[in-house]
Amino acid sequence: MAVTDRGNIRRLFLALLTSAAVCSYLSSTAEVRAQDSGELRNLEPSIPEDAKLLLAANELVYDRDAERVVARGAVQINYAGYQMVARQVEYDQKSGRMTATGNIELVEPGGNRLYADTMDVTDNFADGFLKALRIETTDNTRLAAESGQRVGGRDIILNKGVYTACLPCADHPERPPLWQVKAERVVQNGETHTIRLEKARFELFGKTVAVLPFLEVPDHTVKRKSGFLFPEMQTSQNLGFGLTVPYYIALSNQRDATIRATGFTSQGLLLETEVRQRFEKGTATIRFAGIQQLNSENFDAGTSDARRDQRGMVASEGEFKINPRWTFGWDVMLQSDNNFARTYNLEGLDGTTHANDVYLTGLGERNYFDLHGYYFDVQDADPENNAEKRQPVVLPSLDYSYVAPEPVAGGQLSGTLNFTALSRFKTDEVDTDADGISDRFRGLKGSMSRMTAETEWKRTFSVPGGLQLTPLLAARGDAYWLDMNSPTGYTGDYYDEATASRHMLTAGLEARYPILITTDNSSHIVEPIAQIYARNDEQLAGRLPNEDAQSFVFDATNLFERDKFSGFDRVEGGTRANVGIRYTGTLDNGFGLRAIFGQSYHLAGLNSFATDDLVHAGADSGLETDRSDYVGMAGIDIPNGLTLSANARFDERTFDVRRTDASLGFTNDRLLANLTYTQIAAQPEYGFKDKNDELQAASSVKVDEYWSVFGSLTWDINNATVNRKGIGISYADECTIFSLVYSDKRDPEDESASDWTIGARLTFRTLGDVRVGKTDLAGFD
Repeated sequence: MAVTDRGNIRRLFLALLTSAAVCSYLSSTAEVRAQDSGELRNLEPSIPEDAKLLLAANELVYDRDAERVVARGAVQINYAGYQMVARQVEYDQKSGRMTATGNIELVEPGGNRLYADTMDVTDNFADGFLKALRIETTDNTRLAAESGQRVGGRDIILNKGVYTACLPCADHPERPPLWQVKAERVVQNGETHTIRLEKARFELFGKTVAVLPFLEVPDHTVKRKSGFLFPEMQTSQNLGFGLTVPYYIALSNQRDATIRATGFTSQGLLLETEVRQRFEKGTATIRFAGIQQLNSENFDAGTSDARRDQRGMVASEGEFKINPRWTFGWDVMLQSDNNFARTYNLEGLDGTTHANDVYLTGLGERNYFDLHGYYFDVQDADPENNAEKRQPVVLPSLDYSYVAPEPVAGGQLSGTLNFTALSRFKTDEVDTDADGISDRFRGLKGSMSRMTAETEWKRTFSVPGGLQLTPLLAARGDAYWLDMNSPTGYTGDYYDEATASRHMLTAGLEARYPILITTDNSSHIVEPIAQIYARNDEQLAGRLPNEDAQSFVFDATNLFERDKFSGFDRVEGGTRANVGIRYTGTLDNGFGLRAIFGQSYHLAGLNSFATDDLVHAGADSGLETDRSDYVGMAGIDIPNGLTLSANARFDERTFDVRRTDASLGFTNDRLLANLTYTQIAAQPEYGFKDKNDELQAASSVKVDEYWSVFGSLTWDINNATVNRKGIGISYADECTIFSLVYSDKRDPEDESASDWTIGARLTFRTLGDVRVGKTDLAGFD
C-alpha cells in the first residue's frame, strides 16, 4: 500500500483511540486525589512516525478515479502495537471520511479492548461517530454506550452510557452486575478537561439507589482537581452518629489540602483541615481540628472529655531525604487537652500514647546514626494529666554504631555509642504492696544525662572435629550527670550525687559443636552451646536511675546474650556461664521442628539480677539465683498450615512453670485462626502481685467464595472477664468490598469516650468507598 494510504490508516487509528479516551477516565474516577503532577496530557496516543503498518484482508481495492480505498473481508491491521479487526474498512479521500463496519475490535498495546458495530470519522479525527460502543480494560472495568461521537475536535459524547467494574455472572450473563452507573449522556470536554454525566443513576442489583440530574468531574488527563470526596460515617456511644463530608482543594502542583466537616448528633460540628506540601527532597503536612461540644455532660463526670467544651489540636508531620544516606523528619501534635484526638478518632492520632518525635537518621555501609527527641502525649481522660507528667521528655536520644571495614587481629571490631538526656515533671512511683508506701520508682522528677561507649572484638575459630570457638573482648564506659529528686521511702541505697561513672571489662568464650544427623527422609542439627563471660562487678549496681532497662523477661531468646538487660542503664556484671542446646529438624514430608533448652549460672562476683534497683528489674526474673531457672522453646510447622510454638520458664528447684507463652495458628483456604496463651506467675517485687493468665483468640472463616465471618476476643482467665471482643462479617468480589464490625472493650484503666463501636465500610472498586466508623479488629489490624 502507498505511503499516503498508510498515513490514512494511521489517522483512522488515532481517531479510534481518541474516541475511546473517555474509558481511561471512567476506570480511574476514584483516584482523582493528590498526585505527583498536574500536567495535562493530549488525548492523542503517541505513535512513532516510523511505525510500520501491516494490513491483511480478503480483498483490497484502490479506486483512483473515485479516490477511495476499501479493504474487505476479515480485515486485520497491526500498527505500533495496536491491533484491529473489522469486516470492512473504507477511506474516501474526497469527503475525508473513514468508515469501519462489522464487528470492529481494537486492542491497545496495554491490553484494553474497544468494540463497535460501525465507525465513521473524518481523517483529521475532528468529528466522528461510533455505534454500539463497548470498552473492556485490563483491570476489568467496562463501559458501554448505544453510540458515541466526537464533535468539533474537542468533545466526545456517549449516549446512554453504562459503566461498571463488575464482571458479568458466568452462569447468568443476562443478569445486571452488582453495581453499575448509567447516564443519558456522557460528555467529555477537551477544553475544560471535564466529564459531565447527565441524568446519572447508580444501580445496585439492577435497582436504582441514587439519582443525580448531572455530575461533572475531571477527566483522566487531570491529576488533581478540587471537589467533594466520598462522605464517611461513624457512630459511637457518647458522640452519636457522625457524617463526614470531605472537600479536596488542589492549591498548586506541589500543594493541596483537605477540609473535613463532621456533624455529630450528640456533640455538634467537628472541623478538620489538612494541608500537604511536596518539596524536591520530601513532604510536609499540617493538620488542624476543633469542635465546640454541645453535650459535654454525656461523658463521665470529672474526665477531661467532660470538663472542656472548646477542644482542638494542631499536628504536623514531615520527612526529608537530605541525601541518599541522611533523613530528617518529625511527627508532633499539640492539643487542648490530653484526650481530644483519641475521643474523636482523628486518623493517625488516636492511639493511647502519641509519641511526638523529631529525628535525624543516617545509614552507611558499616555505620548507623540515629538521633531522636521525644515527648509522649498520653491520651487518657485524667484532667490533671498525671500519666503524661510522669513520662520523660527525651532531648535527645542518640545512637551510633560502627563496624570496622577490615578485620582486626583476624576478628570483627565494632563500636556502639549512646547518649540520652531526659527530664520529668513528676516522679513515676508505684505502691506494689498497697501499704501507702511507694517501693517502685519507674522515673524520678528532674533531669538525667548519660553517655555510654562500648567496643567489642570477636573472632570465630573452627577446630578439627567441627568444634567452633569464638573468643570475645569488650570494654564499656558510662558517665552520668544527675539532677533528680531522691526517691522518698526507697529502702535501697540510692546514689544521690550530681555525677557518676562506671566501667565494664569483659572477656568471653563461646563453644558450639553442631552435629548433623541425616536419615533417608529427614535432616537434623543438634548444637550444644556453652558460653562463659568473665567481668568485673556492675559498679553502682541498682543505685542509679533505670530508665531504659525496665522491661526484662528471661527466656530462650536471650539465654545466650552477653548482656541480658534490655537497655543501657543496667549492665550485667560478674562471671556467668550460659549452657544449652539448640535443635533444628526438617522432614521430607514438610514438617519443620525447632527447639532451645538451657540454663544460666552465676559463677563469681556480684549478681546484677539479685541487686535491687528503683524498678526491681531483676527481681523474680529467674536469674537472681546462682543457678537460673530453666528456659525452653519448642515449635513445629506442619504442612497443612498448622503452627505450634511455646516458650516457657521453669523453676530451677521444683520445675514449676513460672511463665508460658504459647501460640497455635492455622491457615488454609477457608480458615485463618490464631490462639495465644500467656501465663505469668506472680512477681510481687516487680510490681505484679497476682498471677496473670490471658487467652487471646482471633479467627476468620470463609463461608463461601465471597462471604467471610471473623472475630476476636481477649479473656482474663483469673478474673473470668472478657476485656475485649469483636465480631464482623465481610463480602468481597472483584468489584465490591463490604464489611461490618462490632467491637467492645472493657478496661478500667483505659478511660475513653466510648466502650463499644460499630463500623462499616462499603467499597466500590474504581469509584471509592463509604465508611461508618472503623473496621479494624484486634488480630486483624
